[in-house]
Formats: sequence, C-alpha cells, structure tokens
Amino acid sequence: MVFPVLGGNTASAEYEVSNSLRFNDGDSPRLQETTGSNSNRQKITFAAWVKKCQDTNDDQTLFSANDGTHQPHIKFDNTSEQLNVRLSDSDNFNVKTSRSFRDVAAWYHIVVAVDTTQSTDTDRVKIYVNGVQETSMSTTNYPSQNYNFNINTNTEHTIGRDVTTNNKPFDGYLAEVYFIDGQQYDPTYFGKFNSNGVWIPVEKDKGAGGTITFGTHGIYFEFKQTGTSQNSSGMGADTSGNDNHYATTNLSAFDVTTDTPTNSFLTMNPLFTNSRGDFREGNTQVQTDVQGSVPYGQVEFGTFAVNKGKWYYEAKIASVGSGGDLSLGWSERAESGSYINGHNNKGSSGNVLYASGGNIYIGSSHNQATGVDSFTDDDIIGVALDLDNNKIYFTKNGNYQDDPTPNPASNNGRSIVSAYNNYWTPWISKDDTNHEGNIKFNFGNPAYTVSSSNADANGYGNFEYSVPSGYYSLCTKNLAEFG
Repeated sequence: MVFPVLGGNTASAEYEVSNSLRFNDGDSPRLQETTGSNSNRQKITFAAWVKKCQDTNDDQTLFSANDGTHQPHIKFDNTSEQLNVRLSDSDNFNVKTSRSFRDVAAWYHIVVAVDTTQSTDTDRVKIYVNGVQETSMSTTNYPSQNYNFNINTNTEHTIGRDVTTNNKPFDGYLAEVYFIDGQQYDPTYFGKFNSNGVWIPVEKDKGAGGTITFGTHGIYFEFKQTGTSQNSSGMGADTSGNDNHYATTNLSAFDVTTDTPTNSFLTMNPLFTNSRGDFREGNTQVQTDVQGSVPYGQVEFGTFAVNKGKWYYEAKIASVGSGGDLSLGWSERAESGSYINGHNNKGSSGNVLYASGGNIYIGSSHNQATGVDSFTDDDIIGVALDLDNNKIYFTKNGNYQDDPTPNPASNNGRSIVSAYNNYWTPWISKDDTNHEGNIKFNFGNPAYTVSSSNADANGYGNFEYSVPSGYYSLCTKNLAEFG
C-alpha cells in the first residue's frame, strides 16, 4: 500500500518506461546543447515526467535557454514550489501556478504548451499536470500576441539547470522528456487516462493526439543509452529522429535508473517533520544532521509503507560517524488522528533495527540478539522483513547476523511483534547529539555502484547480494502484487 501521507501517481501502464535520469543537485548536473540556428520563436511544447526530491530552498530548473540576462525557463520556485514559466528576458511575461508541487513519492507529468500567435492571452501559455490543465494561477503575465521569445534561437538550451549560472539545479528524476519546436501540443500526445482514471505514459506517436512533429530543434530523451551522443554512454541521445543530441555535464551512466513513472521505487522522505539531514542521489542517500538536544538523535523514514508481504533492501554505510549507534531497519507507524506518528527511539515499540555497535533491537523490550557483528564504513547491510510470518533478518556483507544463524527459507528469523497493527516503513536512526552518519540506500534503485546485479524474482531491483527467495524490492509493481 502506498504510504497514506504521500500517495503518488505510480500505477501500472500498458507502455512501460524503461529508464529515468537522476539529477543530484549538489553536482549541478545538466544536459545542454547550442542549437546552431534560429527556428520557431512563437510555438513550443515541453513535456516530461518529473519526480521531485528534497526541497533545496532554491529554484529547481527543468528547462532553460540563454539570452544573456534573465533566461527563459520552466522551473519550480524555491519555497513555494509552484510551477513557473517565464518566456522573456524580464519578468514581464511570466505565468505561475497557484498550487505547489511537493510530493516526493509521486511522478508528475508536466506539459507546458506555448503559442504566442493565439488571440486569447490565456491560450498563449498552457500548463498541464497529469493530463489536466492548470487554471488557477498565482501569476498571469501572459506574453503579448506574436511575441518572439529567445527559445529556439542560436543559443544554449539546458535540461536540469539554469543556463547561465551554476545555481537553480533540478534535484530528482526526469523521464520521457520531449521538446517540440513549432507546435503547441496538449497532453494527449504524451499520455492517457487508464481505466482507473490515472494518467499514464503512452509510446511515442501512439497517443490520441497523433504523430508528433518535432520541428528543427525538437528532441526526445528516453535515457536508454542508445544512439549517437556527445557522450559515450548515450545519456543525451535524442531519439526523436532529429539527432539533436545533448552533451552531459556531471552526469554518468550511474545516474540512469529504473525508477520510472510506470515502476516507482521507494526513497527516503525529506518531508517527514523531524527530517534534518542532507538528502542526496534522488533521496536514496541520507546524511543525518543531529544537532543540539534532539531526543535520541535523528530518525528518517521511507516514502511508502507495507502491512503484508516479504520485502528486501540493502544499504551501504558511507560513514558510521562518531558518537552513538547508527541504526537501520524498519519502523511500524502509529496512526494518530489524521496523520502518521513516527518514533524517535531505537528501543520504541514497533521498531526493529540493526545498530552499528553490534546489536539488534526489537521493540521496547530491547531484545538484543547475540552473534551479531558491528558494522562500519563501506559495509553493506541487508534487511529482509517477512510480514506474513512476522520475522526479520539482517545480513552484513551477505552474512546473516544472529545466533543461531537465521534462514529465510525455513522462517527461523528473529520474531517481531506488531505494536500498532499498522504499516511498516524503512527507517534509520542516529543516537546522541552533534554527530553525523551517512547511509546510501538501495531499495532496488541503488545510490552506489553495484557489482553483482542481483534482481528479485520479478526481475526488479539491482542488489549486491542475492535476494532471499520470495522477497521483493520496494517498488510500485511489487506493491501492487504483494503489498
């Protein structure tokens, strides 16, 4: 089940999106190309599936072009997280949504369709999210009729960052990125509503809108690492047929992921009210930031939760840090009123954790297992949760921890007890104050390089060690079947 606080647009689809590209804002990543010629300066369409990550307290740019001063752009504004479309070299032609976009569990489909030749000003810039036009706007400075913007001029065009500065980078995932030169297209060219009323992707040229005409500078990025590109991995390969390949900066093959709008993987959740850490690599890496007198240290939770089934994830320890234990495992969430309560104590009811000092904690009894190794930097911890039999298993570098040695195949793991009869989600905790820890998670979409490439029985995930038989990675495809 999708975690009740966040629910995302992640339903299965007839057309399966293979890959996305992960942007880590601290790297200032981008795709960029100088067009080499002028083209249509009155009609464009930008479309992409977008999964946002942590709030960086800065603008997050999806697309921009260079005019030397105030570049045209499509971005999420910093603290408001409203979608902002600017077409001019000033703030005169600027359209911004009223609603904000903060959900870090959801894939949003965004279409910005521009035609300045339209006689009605509201028809000149149209914004669609998940197939529905945004009609409530906080800013409505529409361009004048027949205005010529500086997009599609002989200048640099960039995906994922502001063109002229090193700030305003996007932090998150992009998939199915289209830029259309010379057409104002509605969303039916790129997606459709399924039988459940959920907006889903469609294969290129298979939408109800018909065949896509890309124009001179049009592009289509699938991030399949195929075709000719300005970089050897092919991440910037344009598969529209135009061969308008983009160069990449601060991106590598590692950033091509299988977290997509048709199969979304769990990440850690920076929106949790007690989150104070630094979230990186698409919210799959967390550096805790325990400051001052935070009781029991800092805790972080995942973006969705489960109440049945068998689930597996791994985590690589980037830094145990000084001070108290760095712990990871699962936490059962207690529902309080209209929201979900968290726990801030590794010894609380409904928590099962493996601590760096070499203990396994199960609930409020502090049931510490024996035969458990401590862990430190570069160790990989495996966590297998069996909610059908109420068992938990931990591994360190592929070796099961506890005495006697657990075996998921025979259900002889450490028993857990439900405290709230509710949903379980991955979590981490850092004891003590003024000490940091750093964990790179792998819920099937790793934040670190994996050498062995083990998938679950459904073929999902990419793990260093073998997934126990009958256990599954935390993605929406598996949740729909087993969660």
